[in-house]
Amino acid sequence: MSDENLQPVFQIQRVYLKDMSLEQPNSPSIFLEQEAPAIEVSLDVGAESIAEGIYESTVTITVTAKVKDKVAFLVEGKQAGIFEARNIPAEQMDPLLGIGCPNIIYPYLRANIADVISRAGFPPVHLAEINFEAFYQQRAAAMAEAAAAAPAN
Repeated sequence: MSDENLQPVFQIQRVYLKDMSLEQPNSPSIFLEQEAPAIEVSLDVGAESIAEGIYESTVTITVTAKVKDKVAFLVEGKQAGIFEARNIPAEQMDPLLGIGCPNIIYPYLRANIADVISRAGFPPVHLAEINFEAFYQQRAAAMAEAAAAAPAN
């Protein structure tokens, strides 16, 4: 085997919108409210192998806007990407899929969510930048903590 075949390979194959949903349970009366809605945002990332050296990475964001106790809108979007990753050291794969790939996918999801919200008749919500490295480390710490607590139960 030549050295050329062992070179690390990382390529974007495709970025696509996997799922998008919008709910406006209190429309049209919610549009008459004068108060600005409170916005809650939740985030999740995922990755799975779909073929040898080919991975799907996903970023899911849920945005909920409430005025008082009424939901103005709820938007959930899942953006995905298919990535080729070959000859990458095993210890680098998890961070690549948990940090690198979400950094590529997230800007597309941000734009799609802002577009859906504005098309629903609300001012667009511009989601903040996300530090996926910090998110990855928090998640890893939480999983380690849960694993350490599991044998004690």
